[in-house]
Amino acid sequence: MGQSSSSLAPPPMGLFLENNEVEQFGVYPEQDLIVYLPDECLASIFQKLTNEDRNACSLVCSRWHRIESKSRQRLVLLARTELSSLLPALITRFEHVTVLALKCSRKFPSIDNKALSLIGKGFTHLKKIKLKGCIEITDEGLESFSLVCGPIKKFSCGSCGFGAKGLNAILKNCNELEDLTAKRLRRLDAQTERIGPGQGKLQRLCLKDLYNGQLFAPLLSGSKCLRTLILSRNSGSWDQLLEISTRNLQQLTELQIENMHLGDRGLMAVSKCSKLEVFYMSRVSDCTDRGIYAVANGCRKLRKVHLDSGKSKRIGEEGLLSIANKCPQLQELVLMGIAISVESLSAMASNCPVLERMALCNSDSVGDKEMSCISGKFIALKKLCIKNCPISDEGLVTIASGCPNLIKLKVKRCKGVTSKSVCHVQTKRGSLIVAVDGGSQTAGEDDQGRSLQLGDDRVIRESTHVLCGSRGHLIKTKLGTAASNLLRGSFSGGQSHG
Repeated sequence: MGQSSSSLAPPPMGLFLENNEVEQFGVYPEQDLIVYLPDECLASIFQKLTNEDRNACSLVCSRWHRIESKSRQRLVLLARTELSSLLPALITRFEHVTVLALKCSRKFPSIDNKALSLIGKGFTHLKKIKLKGCIEITDEGLESFSLVCGPIKKFSCGSCGFGAKGLNAILKNCNELEDLTAKRLRRLDAQTERIGPGQGKLQRLCLKDLYNGQLFAPLLSGSKCLRTLILSRNSGSWDQLLEISTRNLQQLTELQIENMHLGDRGLMAVSKCSKLEVFYMSRVSDCTDRGIYAVANGCRKLRKVHLDSGKSKRIGEEGLLSIANKCPQLQELVLMGIAISVESLSAMASNCPVLERMALCNSDSVGDKEMSCISGKFIALKKLCIKNCPISDEGLVTIASGCPNLIKLKVKRCKGVTSKSVCHVQTKRGSLIVAVDGGSQTAGEDDQGRSLQLGDDRVIRESTHVLCGSRGHLIKTKLGTAASNLLRGSFSGGQSHG
């Protein structure tokens, strides 16, 4: 790194080195310009690095170690039982941490109640905490933590040893709590104690992989400020619960439902949330066009709609037409496994003038006619993704003469598309970025016989593999760029005042 010896005292806080100080610290300008950086600037550089890179930087010298420690706001710790003896030193070193993640495999014993209480007392600036696999932490430990911790705003837990009593303690004692995530809490399976209603300040609630998620009914009903609700892979029927809770969720703007037992009755309850803007529904068993119509009719401010019919195939033309006719502010539409026709596409283009992003996936009904319709009628479209649909070269080339605002086109697993049509589109629309998955061929020649290879800036071949440089090179690159910019700005600023 070209840094000074750790045995030398660091430069004065927030000051550049004077000529008489250069010799004192044993570093000359031609050797290392980073020594001229004030501590605040170096801390700003560290904030832009990953945890791994920050750890490496902290080993460079005593000054970097001190600055990195005092400026660290996020900390991820392996929460095995051995961590307990190290907590006093960690709390002293990272006293300004605001975000803490404690993760442990369920195969190993985790930290216990005493350690969690020490964490609550020591990290006084803590605002967000995540517990994963901490099976040794019980309801009593979580309650003790809630009584001594700072102004916690976000609490996330998964595969931990506590249940309803501990969560209620968090909801009761953490007055500033705005975000709660609960995943795979097996202690809840046999419990009957209901969870909530809390302080009523919750803005985001995420419930995943819960066998007895209905225990959260009081919390749902009492969270009148809730803006985001995520329900994923929870057991039981949720129709009645949504009917009861949505009466109070008038501020809800985002709803995500995945792999849930939910029917049209539940969607009709969702339609009462008139401020809903983002609606994501994936592999929900009993929903039909009737439920989609209710949501579209009641939630006319929808901006983003993601629909995945899964294996049910019970959502189709009628549901899409209702979205097209009722949601004029739609900006993003993702359809997976849903039949769509020229008629519904035409309605979408006519009634949703600001639709900019669209993805059509896993649909046998999306062919060349539909591609021609998209090309001719979707004027505002900027990003288009077609995945696993029976389109051919004939359908793809129509994009070259339409969609005037399109900046990126993704084609994945469309076996009828060859490199010839990709090159044709790229030739006609030189500024358009075309991304093709690893199963497609993008190398070929354009209409003028010019070769287009995978390295061409206009043609991207996507792959599941990502190649990265060495971590040391990455650290030097990030530090060098950031330091150069800061030094340039500092010196130019100093000269302007001189």
